[in-house]
Amino acid sequence: MKTKNLTFVAIVAALICCACSQQKEEQTDSSGPLASHVIFIGIDGWGTYSVDKAQIPAIRALMQRGAYTVHKRSEMPSSSAPNWASIFMGSNVELHGYTQWGSKTPEIPSRVILKNDIYPTIFQITRDARPEGEIGVIADWDGINYLVDTLSCNSMINSPNYPDSGSVAGDLAARYIIDKKPLLMAVVFDNLDHVGHADGHDTPEYYAALNQIDGEIGKIVQAAKEAGIYDDCVFIVTSDHGGINKGHGGIDLLEMETPFVISGKGIANLCEFSESMLQSDIAPTIARILDVPTPQVWSGHPLSFVLNKE
Repeated sequence: MKTKNLTFVAIVAALICCACSQQKEEQTDSSGPLASHVIFIGIDGWGTYSVDKAQIPAIRALMQRGAYTVHKRSEMPSSSAPNWASIFMGSNVELHGYTQWGSKTPEIPSRVILKNDIYPTIFQITRDARPEGEIGVIADWDGINYLVDTLSCNSMINSPNYPDSGSVAGDLAARYIIDKKPLLMAVVFDNLDHVGHADGHDTPEYYAALNQIDGEIGKIVQAAKEAGIYDDCVFIVTSDHGGINKGHGGIDLLEMETPFVISGKGIANLCEFSESMLQSDIAPTIARILDVPTPQVWSGHPLSFVLNKE
């Protein structure tokens, strides 16, 4: 009987130690922000197939000092609003409900609405956790405005008269970074998708447009340096979908595989990683970097393997 009692005590002690160990790991995972600023850069229509062929020195510099994959899968359909929604809302289409190319409201009722009459976004939960933080969105395409919760942002700016007068999103973003030093910002370029529809994907015109956007990304990185936030900043560059011929929306991998690049403070220098990821994993990763609690309804997961926790 005494031996059995000792065995029981040993088992209980082991379970307590295990629970304490698990609790400690959870506390370590939430031990504060990994960086003080996140700059998200979206390139509408940027397909994986283009990465090896494109002249993109600014993006390649971020790839080389951070982590990236060329196998991120888009939502179905491989269209703009469903994918930008999943990126900013940390969830799949089935939960946030935006299903069409130009959705302004969800066609399927959102699983929850916490505030501001929109499914919870990374901008909303960051505002709740860090009410003093500067949060902004700059976009060519005004369809982005319906997917980011503008009421949670200090600034929501569109390129004036786009596409007739061309994109000025890069210049607007650089000025905003220098002036405001944002906690969280997103800048979304649309012209690559515009060229993909007009001239075709994987064409000389497409690569010229991608090269031009890469130059704008260089301006954004330089602005972070001038603002004094570069060394305490994470940059993310990614896309909503790719394309084939002059369109997208289907299930071909040319449409559904998109690059994802993450680089900066607290990011492991892995270069290319092989782990799988979806659009919905991006917002939880940003939340982990900024140490912002995520809502239970989000279905995405933070990419813990790219984060340096030391």
